[in-house]
Amino acid sequence: MRFRTIVVVAAALVAGGLAACGDSATGTATAVPAAPPAAALTVKDPWVKAVDSGMTAAFGTLVNNTGGDVTVVGASSPVSPVELHEMAMQDGAMVMRPRAGGLVIKAGGTHVLAPGGDHLMLMKPSAAIRPGDELKFTLTLGDGGTVSFSAVAKPFAGAGESYAPSAMASMAP
Repeated sequence: MRFRTIVVVAAALVAGGLAACGDSATGTATAVPAAPPAAALTVKDPWVKAVDSGMTAAFGTLVNNTGGDVTVVGASSPVSPVELHEMAMQDGAMVMRPRAGGLVIKAGGTHVLAPGGDHLMLMKPSAAIRPGDELKFTLTLGDGGTVSFSAVAKPFAGAGESYAPSAMASMAP
């Protein structure tokens, strides 16, 4: 048992000595690189609905890697103005509308962006978005931070939601 204690103490001293190593010629300490901090928010499995023209949307799962709530208050993309949108019941009908107050992702939680639910609305893409295209996005957080990610476009006939401008006009809050 005593031998084991000596080995543990010796290992701790060696590790501590190595961590404190520096340049003996100049007397300066050498910094040991720390692991990079985890991003406050990451985007898992992002994708965009491919379209020839008109509005479309981006989807994925927002993952909060912190111990506090994170709020997404805005989004942008070089290919289109972007708004945070939701699908909600209004006057007995399901409507698409801008998401008031942003998207809150609870501490350690996730928030799904999906067809027929919350999404990032590309309001006026500058060109057709073809399957396989990679689009860049930046999310703006409530604390002023930003999170950048890329999403691949893919065909999707899915939830039957309409991203047409005439549909948007009738869906205003």
